[in-house]
Amino acid sequence: MKDTIRRWLDEGTVDLFLGYKTVMGHPLPHCFAKANLEEVDDLIIGPSRYSLEKIATHITALKPDIKIGMLARDCNQRALSVLYIWNQLNPENIRTLNVNCCPSNLSKHGDCSYLEPETPGSYKQLVGMDNTHRPRDIEQFDQQERLSRWMYEFQKCIKCYGCRNICPVCFCQECSLEHQELVSTGALPPEVPIFHLVRAVHMAGRCIDCGLCEDACPVDIPLRLLYRKVNEIVVNVFDYETGSCNDQPPFSILGDKVTLEPKPMPAFKN
Repeated sequence: MKDTIRRWLDEGTVDLFLGYKTVMGHPLPHCFAKANLEEVDDLIIGPSRYSLEKIATHITALKPDIKIGMLARDCNQRALSVLYIWNQLNPENIRTLNVNCCPSNLSKHGDCSYLEPETPGSYKQLVGMDNTHRPRDIEQFDQQERLSRWMYEFQKCIKCYGCRNICPVCFCQECSLEHQELVSTGALPPEVPIFHLVRAVHMAGRCIDCGLCEDACPVDIPLRLLYRKVNEIVVNVFDYETGSCNDQPPFSILGDKVTLEPKPMPAFKN
């Protein structure tokens, strides 16, 4: 893999390569370049998890034609698919080296087993919820209990913006979470549950369930559970599976209008 990266950089296949390097004992994102090919020897694969594709979008915003290589697990590939569809990255300028998905040593959330969540045990006694729950598990509770559980989770929020800042598919130039009329800036705790409901709406059709938001959340709000629910709605109504391919946009762009294309709904019986 290191030989491939050196060759890509030396031959100009990519202008830079995004990976990981140990700095003062910590695995951190690092940009490898042709000018310092010897640094490629310091590349690590390991359990490091960060949204390298988000770094790529920031670089591309400054230099649109730059060619970027990067390490990519399954979640990175799904995020790239979303970013291609939303024209945040050009697939012709991105080269990936695939690495195996594996449980992270850094966090309980960094595990690709989220694709088939572990069946929860007896959680009737729990006050809140966690990332092992699935939408259908929570929906067995009545509406009032679900509301109480979510309100309990949301009131823990300290509005650190960690979930937004780490998210690989958050790329809005103007963030609704900083809009004074929606979420008052500087106010703690944030108005419940506006902050997380606004973000959940924005995650519909975007969330690739990488778990980085829960990695970043200092109070363990089960954000993946919330975003799984909104994505489930998108799948059921629009037949759109986030990150599954590079050419299935969630919307049909017609001129300057955006038109949703839902699946045909069954007719109601009188």
